[in-house]
Amino acid sequence: MLIAFNKPYGVLCQFTDRSTPPRPTLAGFGLPPQVYAAGRLDHDSEGLLLLTDDGTLAHRLTDPRHKQPKTYWVQVEGDPTDEQVAMLARGVVLNDGPTRPAQARRIEGPTLWPRDPPVRFRKTVPDAWLEIAISEGRNRQVRRMTAAVGLPTLRLVRVAIGPYRLGDLAPGQWREI
Repeated sequence: MLIAFNKPYGVLCQFTDRSTPPRPTLAGFGLPPQVYAAGRLDHDSEGLLLLTDDGTLAHRLTDPRHKQPKTYWVQVEGDPTDEQVAMLARGVVLNDGPTRPAQARRIEGPTLWPRDPPVRFRKTVPDAWLEIAISEGRNRQVRRMTAAVGLPTLRLVRVAIGPYRLGDLAPGQWREI
């Protein structure tokens, strides 16, 4: 079984949380029993999360050797220059080493659901949207990449993993693929 889930902002990619007070987890969304996340999305990231009950499939989806590209829509603070976008595409050096080249381009602001809480708006600071596809999955990689080129991330939404797309799923909704 393979499930596409639109993970809302602020939800953990696990079914339990031992912190006090407990944070929202996947347990609150009526997902089928015996599935688990094939990969992760940060607490403050949104979008496509794949869940499965098949360990072999989970490995194929998450192992970097299989190079499943992950595509993100990223709202950044600032007005990206062509050079900043080119730097993201070439790969940037992070504190844990250089990233692989990525696909990066500016996009018009996508039509998305409102985020709760909303992204902080400042009249004097422009923002823009990028589409970034990476083939590796380091911790908070896209956020660190945009910061490395001077474009801090305001909102991060994963829209695809390999051939699987988020489509029109609303936050908290899921469908079997």
